[in-house]
Amino acid sequence: MTAPRILPAGDRALLLELPERLAPAALTDRLRADALPGIADLLPAARTVLVTLTPDAVYAKVTDRLEHVLAEFAERDAASADPGAAPLEIPVRYDGDDLAETAALLGISVDELITRHTDHLWQCAFIGFAPGFGYLTSPDADLTVPRRDRSRTKVPAGSVALAGGYSAVYPRSSPGGWRIIGRTDTVLWDLDRPEPATLRPGASVRFVRVEGGSA
Repeated sequence: MTAPRILPAGDRALLLELPERLAPAALTDRLRADALPGIADLLPAARTVLVTLTPDAVYAKVTDRLEHVLAEFAERDAASADPGAAPLEIPVRYDGDDLAETAALLGISVDELITRHTDHLWQCAFIGFAPGFGYLTSPDADLTVPRRDRSRTKVPAGSVALAGGYSAVYPRSSPGGWRIIGRTDTVLWDLDRPEPATLRPGASVRFVRVEGGSA
Protein backbone atom coordinates (compact mmCIF):
# COMPACT_ATOMS: atom_id res chain seq x y z
CA MET A 1 0.00 0.00 0.00
CA THR A 2 1.46 3.34 -1.04
CA ALA A 3 2.12 5.69 1.86
CA PRO A 4 1.64 9.48 1.82
CA ARG A 5 4.78 11.47 1.13
CA ILE A 6 6.01 14.91 2.24
CA LEU A 7 8.06 16.63 -0.44
CA PRO A 8 9.89 19.99 -0.32
CA ALA A 9 8.37 22.74 -2.46
CA GLY A 10 10.90 25.53 -2.18
CA ASP A 11 12.05 26.89 1.17
CA ARG A 12 8.60 28.02 2.39
CA ALA A 13 6.28 25.20 1.36
CA LEU A 14 5.73 21.44 1.47
CA LEU A 15 3.82 19.21 -0.92
CA LEU A 16 1.82 16.36 0.59
CA GLU A 17 1.44 13.59 -1.99
CA LEU A 18 -1.41 11.17 -1.25
CA PRO A 19 -2.25 7.70 -2.59
CA GLU A 20 -5.51 7.35 -4.49
CA ARG A 21 -7.51 6.00 -1.55
CA LEU A 22 -6.99 9.17 0.52
CA ALA A 23 -8.81 12.40 -0.29
CA PRO A 24 -6.85 15.68 -0.35
CA ALA A 25 -9.98 17.64 0.54
CA ALA A 26 -10.51 15.57 3.69
CA LEU A 27 -6.88 15.96 4.73
CA THR A 28 -7.13 19.72 4.17
CA ASP A 29 -10.18 19.91 6.43
CA ARG A 30 -8.34 17.90 9.09
CA LEU A 31 -5.28 20.17 8.95
CA ARG A 32 -7.42 23.30 9.11
CA ALA A 33 -9.24 21.92 12.15
CA ASP A 34 -5.95 21.06 13.86
CA ALA A 35 -4.53 24.56 13.15
CA LEU A 36 -0.95 23.33 13.32
CA PRO A 37 1.61 26.04 14.15
CA GLY A 38 3.72 27.18 11.22
CA ILE A 39 1.11 26.64 8.50
CA ALA A 40 -0.09 29.74 6.63
CA ASP A 41 -2.19 28.21 3.86
CA LEU A 42 -3.41 24.90 2.45
CA LEU A 43 -4.24 24.23 -1.20
CA PRO A 44 -5.71 20.82 -2.16
CA ALA A 45 -5.41 19.49 -5.70
CA ALA A 46 -6.23 16.18 -7.37
CA ARG A 47 -3.76 14.04 -5.39
CA THR A 48 -1.76 16.58 -3.39
CA VAL A 49 -2.03 19.30 -0.77
CA LEU A 50 0.34 22.27 -0.95
CA VAL A 51 1.25 23.52 2.53
CA THR A 52 2.57 27.09 2.64
CA LEU A 53 4.55 27.92 5.78
CA THR A 54 4.52 31.07 7.88
CA PRO A 55 7.68 33.24 7.80
CA ASP A 56 8.66 32.15 11.32
CA ALA A 57 7.99 28.43 10.79
CA VAL A 58 10.72 25.91 11.51
CA TYR A 59 10.77 23.59 8.51
CA ALA A 60 11.75 20.46 10.45
CA LYS A 61 9.15 21.00 13.18
CA VAL A 62 6.29 21.46 10.72
CA THR A 63 7.41 18.38 8.80
CA ASP A 64 7.44 16.33 12.00
CA ARG A 65 3.91 17.47 12.94
CA LEU A 66 2.65 16.69 9.44
CA GLU A 67 4.15 13.21 9.55
CA HIS A 68 2.14 12.42 12.68
CA VAL A 69 -1.10 13.75 11.18
CA LEU A 70 -0.54 11.89 7.90
CA ALA A 71 0.17 8.61 9.67
CA GLU A 72 -3.05 8.84 11.70
CA PHE A 73 -5.03 10.02 8.67
CA ALA A 74 -3.80 7.10 6.54
CA GLU A 75 -4.57 4.54 9.26
CA ARG A 76 -8.15 5.74 9.49
CA ASP A 77 -8.47 5.59 5.70
CA ALA A 78 -10.38 8.85 5.96
CA ALA A 79 -13.26 9.60 3.64
CA SER A 80 -13.49 13.07 2.15
CA ALA A 81 -17.21 13.66 2.66
CA ASP A 82 -18.81 14.97 5.81
CA PRO A 83 -21.66 12.49 6.39
CA GLY A 84 -23.66 15.16 8.14
CA ALA A 85 -23.44 17.72 5.38
CA ALA A 86 -26.36 17.99 2.97
CA PRO A 87 -25.30 18.00 -0.69
CA LEU A 88 -25.72 21.11 -2.80
CA GLU A 89 -28.48 20.45 -5.33
CA ILE A 90 -27.82 21.88 -8.79
CA PRO A 91 -30.81 21.83 -11.21
CA VAL A 92 -29.74 21.08 -14.77
CA ARG A 93 -31.40 21.28 -18.17
CA TYR A 94 -29.75 18.46 -20.09
CA ASP A 95 -29.63 20.08 -23.50
CA GLY A 96 -25.89 20.61 -23.99
CA ASP A 97 -24.32 20.72 -27.44
CA ASP A 98 -22.14 17.68 -26.68
CA LEU A 99 -24.77 15.56 -24.94
CA ALA A 100 -25.50 13.08 -27.75
CA GLU A 101 -21.85 12.77 -28.79
CA THR A 102 -20.76 12.17 -25.18
CA ALA A 103 -23.35 9.43 -24.74
CA ALA A 104 -22.14 7.81 -27.96
CA LEU A 105 -18.53 7.91 -26.75
CA LEU A 106 -19.63 6.07 -23.60
CA GLY A 107 -21.67 3.57 -25.61
CA ILE A 108 -24.87 4.43 -23.77
CA SER A 109 -28.08 6.31 -24.48
CA VAL A 110 -28.61 9.97 -23.65
CA ASP A 111 -31.16 8.98 -20.99
CA GLU A 112 -28.64 6.61 -19.40
CA LEU A 113 -26.00 9.34 -19.30
CA ILE A 114 -28.43 11.70 -17.58
CA THR A 115 -29.47 8.98 -15.13
CA ARG A 116 -25.87 8.28 -14.16
CA HIS A 117 -25.15 11.98 -13.78
CA THR A 118 -28.17 12.58 -11.52
CA ASP A 119 -28.34 9.31 -9.57
CA HIS A 120 -24.84 9.56 -8.10
CA LEU A 121 -23.45 11.94 -5.52
CA TRP A 122 -20.53 14.06 -6.71
CA GLN A 123 -17.80 15.51 -4.55
CA CYS A 124 -15.60 18.56 -5.06
CA ALA A 125 -12.03 17.26 -5.10
CA PHE A 126 -10.41 20.65 -5.66
CA ILE A 127 -10.87 24.11 -7.17
CA GLY A 128 -8.91 25.06 -10.28
CA PHE A 129 -8.80 26.52 -13.79
CA ALA A 130 -10.95 29.51 -12.80
CA PRO A 131 -12.33 30.96 -9.53
CA GLY A 132 -15.20 28.80 -8.36
CA PHE A 133 -14.54 26.00 -10.88
CA GLY A 134 -14.91 22.82 -8.82
CA TYR A 135 -13.57 19.50 -10.11
CA LEU A 136 -16.30 17.05 -9.10
CA THR A 137 -15.66 13.32 -8.81
CA SER A 138 -18.04 10.35 -8.72
CA PRO A 139 -16.23 7.16 -9.80
CA ASP A 140 -19.38 5.02 -9.55
CA ALA A 141 -21.10 7.18 -12.17
CA ASP A 142 -18.66 5.80 -14.76
CA LEU A 143 -18.76 8.91 -16.95
CA THR A 144 -15.11 9.27 -17.92
CA VAL A 145 -14.69 10.85 -21.35
CA PRO A 146 -11.79 12.77 -22.94
CA ARG A 147 -11.82 16.50 -23.53
CA ARG A 148 -12.91 17.76 -26.93
CA ASP A 149 -10.26 17.67 -29.64
CA ARG A 150 -10.66 21.42 -30.04
CA SER A 151 -11.55 23.81 -27.23
CA ARG A 152 -14.32 26.34 -27.61
CA THR A 153 -13.30 29.98 -27.45
CA LYS A 154 -16.31 30.77 -25.25
CA VAL A 155 -18.29 28.48 -22.96
CA PRO A 156 -21.28 30.21 -21.29
CA ALA A 157 -21.45 30.49 -17.52
CA GLY A 158 -23.58 27.73 -16.03
CA SER A 159 -22.53 25.13 -18.59
CA VAL A 160 -22.44 21.64 -17.03
CA ALA A 161 -19.67 19.53 -18.46
CA LEU A 162 -17.68 16.28 -18.34
CA ALA A 163 -14.01 15.56 -19.03
CA GLY A 164 -11.29 13.24 -17.76
CA GLY A 165 -13.41 11.60 -15.08
CA TYR A 166 -14.65 14.90 -13.65
CA SER A 167 -17.85 16.91 -13.93
CA ALA A 168 -17.97 20.67 -13.47
CA VAL A 169 -20.07 23.79 -13.86
CA TYR A 170 -18.40 26.71 -15.61
CA PRO A 171 -18.70 29.55 -13.06
CA ARG A 172 -18.32 32.26 -15.71
CA SER A 173 -17.97 32.60 -19.47
CA SER A 174 -14.54 31.38 -20.57
CA PRO A 175 -12.74 29.25 -23.13
CA GLY A 176 -13.01 25.54 -22.45
CA GLY A 177 -12.55 22.08 -23.87
CA TRP A 178 -14.88 20.03 -21.69
CA ARG A 179 -17.92 18.27 -23.14
CA ILE A 180 -21.06 20.33 -22.46
CA ILE A 181 -24.04 18.17 -21.46
CA GLY A 182 -26.35 20.75 -19.91
CA ARG A 183 -26.77 24.13 -18.25
CA THR A 184 -27.82 25.52 -14.90
CA ASP A 185 -28.80 28.90 -13.48
CA THR A 186 -27.00 28.15 -10.20
CA VAL A 187 -24.35 30.83 -9.65
CA LEU A 188 -21.00 29.28 -8.71
CA TRP A 189 -19.00 32.49 -8.34
CA ASP A 190 -20.28 35.90 -7.21
CA LEU A 191 -17.95 38.63 -5.92
CA ASP A 192 -20.90 40.44 -4.32
CA ARG A 193 -21.35 37.61 -1.80
CA PRO A 194 -19.36 37.43 1.47
CA GLU A 195 -18.08 34.04 0.24
CA PRO A 196 -17.87 34.31 -3.57
CA ALA A 197 -17.40 30.60 -4.25
CA THR A 198 -20.41 28.28 -3.95
CA LEU A 199 -18.19 25.19 -3.87
CA ARG A 200 -15.22 24.34 -1.71
CA PRO A 201 -13.10 21.18 -1.64
CA GLY A 202 -14.94 18.35 0.09
CA ALA A 203 -18.42 19.67 -0.69
CA SER A 204 -21.01 17.22 -2.04
CA VAL A 205 -23.16 17.95 -5.10
CA ARG A 206 -26.25 16.30 -6.50
CA PHE A 207 -27.42 17.20 -10.00
CA VAL A 208 -31.19 17.35 -10.49
CA ARG A 209 -32.82 17.11 -13.91
CA VAL A 210 -35.33 19.82 -14.84
CA GLU A 211 -37.32 20.22 -18.03
CA GLY A 212 -37.34 23.59 -19.80
CA GLY A 213 -37.75 26.86 -17.89
CA SER A 214 -35.14 27.92 -15.36
CA ALA A 215 -32.48 25.63 -14.00
